[in-house]
Amino acid sequence: MIRKVLVVDDDMEMLNMVQEGLKRYDETFSVLTAVDGLDAVDQLKENTVSIVVTDLKMPRMDGFSLLAYIMEHYPEVPVIIMTGYSTPEMERSAWEKGAVGYISKPFMINALAERIVTTLRREADGGTLHSISSGMFLQLVEMEEKTCTIRLVSKGSGELGILFFRQGELLDARADGLRGEEAAYEIFSWEQVSLSIQNSCQQKEKRIHRDLQAILLEAMRRKDERRSRKEALPAKEKGEQKGAVKDKTLSPERVKQILSTHFAEGAGVEDIYEDEAWEGLIQEFRRVATFIKAGEFKAGYVDQEAASDFIILPGERPTVISVNPKCPRDRLMETLSEA
Repeated sequence: MIRKVLVVDDDMEMLNMVQEGLKRYDETFSVLTAVDGLDAVDQLKENTVSIVVTDLKMPRMDGFSLLAYIMEHYPEVPVIIMTGYSTPEMERSAWEKGAVGYISKPFMINALAERIVTTLRREADGGTLHSISSGMFLQLVEMEEKTCTIRLVSKGSGELGILFFRQGELLDARADGLRGEEAAYEIFSWEQVSLSIQNSCQQKEKRIHRDLQAILLEAMRRKDERRSRKEALPAKEKGEQKGAVKDKTLSPERVKQILSTHFAEGAGVEDIYEDEAWEGLIQEFRRVATFIKAGEFKAGYVDQEAASDFIILPGERPTVISVNPKCPRDRLMETLSEA
């Protein structure tokens, strides 16, 4: 996984020299540049940066102000300070404010590169994995109650993302300018990823309040909904496709009749309605059923670990049954599958 290193300095000659000198390490990391702290903030918002190397004395926003900003908004990003005005007090202040490295100008490019590579290795001390499903791996993180920061790269699009876990709980996520749950949905929609694990988490604030399983399920639904929209054909064309699946539709009215015949009033059912947004998830259920050779998909149960669960029935317009988690789910599923 190629990391991104952001170098910040208002001295253009110095900036160009560092960028040119670090090109020999382009198989390990790439270099972004910024001319001051405010420019660096913009770069951090637009890119997933692994390390910031910054000068201290700069106009508009100096290095110490940038360091404070990073500690607050991007606590997982280590900062190396470089300066031509080094004093013991300044170096001590940099360490106290959260910097992980300090190098005095002038310096040899090799010395800076060694510090960058050492920091990258330390920050990825949990290892790197390639071409895996993020969902499967992250459920293991949850089960093992790991505290870690995970950086991911989509194998398909090259997009970058970061996930923050504390004791197996997903605190926050960032991806492509998104943050929190929306970023998590984006990351979990990626088919295959490479990821590196840092066995620590500097993130303190909890921005994601849904269970990881619910996040994964919603991400899958959104992904398949997008795929269905792209692949959608007019109903007539669908009917002409060879081997096209035609669902037997159980309308909300028909479902109500069936349930009233076989169950006492209520039976945990809260609402019955049609919702095309579930079509993508139905396609995923079908793929799973085919893979495990379970036969035709007739009904699916969605446990969101929330106040309500859902039974999904395929059809031209999927029928959705909102149920209480304490409902007789097995009997409901069996009855609806046989209808």
